Amino acid sequence: MEINGSVYNSGNISQRNVDAEGQTSVLSSNLFLDHVGEVTLTLNSDGLSWKSLYSLDNDGSTCLGIKFLPRVATKMATKLTFSDVYAVEIIDSDVILESDLTLAAECFVGNGSHDSGMNHFMVHTFQKSKSQPCLWSLAVYKFGNKDLQTCQMWVNKINDSLSKEVGRPKNLLVFVHPMSGKGNGRRIWETVAPIFSRAKINTKVIVTQRAGHAFDVMTSATNEELNSYDGVLAVGGDGFFNEILNGFLSSRHKAPFPPIPSDFLDALGNNSNPLVNDPNGADSEIHNNIESDPLLSSSAHNESGFSHLRTNDGSHIEDQQIENPLPNQRLRFGIIPAGSTDAIVICTTGARDPITSALHIILGKKLCLDVAQVVRWKTTSTSKIEPCVRYAASFAGYGFYGDVITESEKYRWMGPKRYDYAGTKVFLKHRSYEAEVGYLEVESEKDSSILDGSRMLSRVRSLKRKKSERNICQANCDVCNTKPVYSSTRSPPAISSPEARWLKSKGRFLSVGAAIMSNRNERAPDGLVADAHLSDGFLHLLLIKDCPHALYLWHLTQLARKGGNPLNFDFVEHHKTPAFTFTSIGKESIWNLDGELFQAHKLSAQVFRGLICLFASGPEV
Repeated sequence: MEINGSVYNSGNISQRNVDAEGQTSVLSSNLFLDHVGEVTLTLNSDGLSWKSLYSLDNDGSTCLGIKFLPRVATKMATKLTFSDVYAVEIIDSDVILESDLTLAAECFVGNGSHDSGMNHFMVHTFQKSKSQPCLWSLAVYKFGNKDLQTCQMWVNKINDSLSKEVGRPKNLLVFVHPMSGKGNGRRIWETVAPIFSRAKINTKVIVTQRAGHAFDVMTSATNEELNSYDGVLAVGGDGFFNEILNGFLSSRHKAPFPPIPSDFLDALGNNSNPLVNDPNGADSEIHNNIESDPLLSSSAHNESGFSHLRTNDGSHIEDQQIENPLPNQRLRFGIIPAGSTDAIVICTTGARDPITSALHIILGKKLCLDVAQVVRWKTTSTSKIEPCVRYAASFAGYGFYGDVITESEKYRWMGPKRYDYAGTKVFLKHRSYEAEVGYLEVESEKDSSILDGSRMLSRVRSLKRKKSERNICQANCDVCNTKPVYSSTRSPPAISSPEARWLKSKGRFLSVGAAIMSNRNERAPDGLVADAHLSDGFLHLLLIKDCPHALYLWHLTQLARKGGNPLNFDFVEHHKTPAFTFTSIGKESIWNLDGELFQAHKLSAQVFRGLICLFASGPEV
């Protein structure tokens, strides 16, 4: 230890402890590193580093009289930061463990020649794929020393450093959907569960027994109960995560509703009472029948606590900024992909891989995510307005998107292939639906439009950009990291502004879509909107007007092609907006919210920027 500036050495161990001024402590030892040989291992303030003790004269191996230099050793990392280390453990000297980091040569000095009577400790980390940096795999470094106390000292020191890493979870609530995707939800959790155990993370696992089970648990859980967890995990697909998200927000998120379609109040004679989403006054109608929607709930009428309804023509607006922060700001959500599409995982981690997602969670990565509040409007027999609130994290779609989900429910036994089969059947029917869509104009559309007699038509293609102009969302995204100018529990300021300008598009649509993120997936490698961001406070409204069969097929093939441009068609409208309204006219389809069905004749939606946080760091582009 350090005394008056000197360092005390004991054998092959040297220590420099933290002094009175809090200077960095240093620990060094001569240890044997598997596949490398003897090294000097050093503990620094931010991680571990090591240096081989073999010179070039002694380094290497001889096979058949030919001397080979240990090129593997030069390829291995010589430094590990604690932010990349998730566990360290002593292993029994009688147990032979193969390293997950397969870097050893078969004929090589220092590999296995010192294992006799050796004690070992393992440092668990990860490595990124060279061809796909977003894909992470488990890696381990095995250090050895004949002195067990030396190994235990290193384990204790490393654990002390890991305990100082901020944001890593200790207790997690895990929901496992056993029937997700190909029915592998339980098996996928059993694959990643040992990683959580190795990282000393406590998990309470609930294997769902029916549709809406996770929703019921999240809705009924008290804030005190949720405060005992650092996060909630979904082992399943996008729809299962949507169920958990709605269970969490439906009873906790309080904010003004988005604007109502303007013709809705007109039909009621403009004599309705005002409303605000109040979870405490909501009556939930949970349907556990697997054929019915388990998440549909209606907000009960509360005549004492509502602000005025707003319409998308600017009337009846009384801005009441209600701020009710969620009770657990540190609670994060995580997804272990086990679904049919897993678009949210691909957009937030860059890979559809359970191991990668588990590592993001264990290492405490943090990423804010926009959430759309979607409200279905209807009236009761006494002409009172009865809103039904749902939330979506990735996508809301009507027409083609809703019809595919509806059709695919008949073929669940097919697994993920049911979407291809259902999509083909729906495409061949080529159904279109008459509707009116209103959306809030934003500055980017104002600047790029041509101000003539017909503003709406001049903005049809206002947001179409060349591929070279795309600003793709990625890790440490500048757009998403820009500090919002409004609270995540308030309506976006543009909605309530007296200067807000609402535009309308009316006609027959093959589909109406609202992308909250790019929605990259294996069928659409660039997603629906390649440059949509995860936390910028906007959704991308996609209106696909009725068109010939061949042109629509061309549009779909562009979606399925890497580097395609599916928005570059005259029948496609693309609008970036924080809110929109929808009114169906005549024959109706159904809405698809993150893969879950939602019936709505009149609907409105708004985005809350960064409303929740995920265990993720964003994709590396």
